[in-house]
Amino acid sequence: MSNETNNNEYLLKVDHLKQYFPVHDGFKKMELKAVDDVSFAIKPGETLGLVGESGCGKTTVGRTLLRLYQPTAGRIEFDGNVLFDSEKKIDVNMHPYRKQMQMVFQDPTSSFNPKMKIRDIVCEPLMNFNRIRKSEKDAACRRLLEMVELPGDFADRYPHNMSGGQRVAIARALALEPEILILDEATSALDVSVQQTIIELIVKLQKEKNITIGFICHDISLIQSCAHEVAVMYLGNVVEVLPAKNLSEHAVHPYTRALIGSIFDIGMDFGKPIEEIKGEAPSPLDVPAGCPFRGRCPKATEKCAAEKPKLHQIGADHEVACHLFDKEDK
Repeated sequence: MSNETNNNEYLLKVDHLKQYFPVHDGFKKMELKAVDDVSFAIKPGETLGLVGESGCGKTTVGRTLLRLYQPTAGRIEFDGNVLFDSEKKIDVNMHPYRKQMQMVFQDPTSSFNPKMKIRDIVCEPLMNFNRIRKSEKDAACRRLLEMVELPGDFADRYPHNMSGGQRVAIARALALEPEILILDEATSALDVSVQQTIIELIVKLQKEKNITIGFICHDISLIQSCAHEVAVMYLGNVVEVLPAKNLSEHAVHPYTRALIGSIFDIGMDFGKPIEEIKGEAPSPLDVPAGCPFRGRCPKATEKCAAEKPKLHQIGADHEVACHLFDKEDK
């Protein structure tokens, strides 16, 4: 482990993370800039919601944090330890941290071995790290299933003949009692009523176990209901970070405002038109110069085309990457 530490105010801290993938179109080699500039931090026991349109790089950020992808550049700190720093050439072996950092994938049942019973799936991490004996599997599985409010008879089922895959995945991820849990679109494929029960379960488990959570989601209203802080992503970049409770009133980035304006809710004022974000996001294979959102932004200026805005603080716990709020222009 690295002995370089921070002040431990944050459990996870990410600075200028980049994740590029080499691609070849048959004629030339190119780089797909899935994550181009991402910075955020999560305090212990809190939830950071990472939100944005499909294809903005949210899932890639999650996988890169757990080093399922090798970062291209940037810096990652966990619990005061530097896990990766491209400038200082720090690249720590992640094996000692696997127990502390876990992830629930968007479609967890597709990653389950169809020939394994739920008992074996849930207890596999415990067996791999020698936390339990084979004879203790039944009791351990029932305890974990009970934790996520599933009946004990789930233990004898197979993935193909059950519902509740997200709960099983959460139970498996929490088996090793990690410090941080990354949830990748954990509710996106669920009915609204089921979504709510899963969110309530996650919030309950967080309070009971003081788990730190990174919640990747495209639904900004859902994120607002369960996160402490929100980081908004667009085309591989974090464009705004602020407390979730302040999102509706205090968000200022044109993209964040557009996301909020496009929310459809039964309690909304139907006399007001639903806002839309015009156009489509550029390809991460051909990211334009300047601000990545400028082609769809109604407030874009010449400076937006010439210079990429940097994420900077504009208020307490509020950062934004937008030239409209550059201090030198005020």
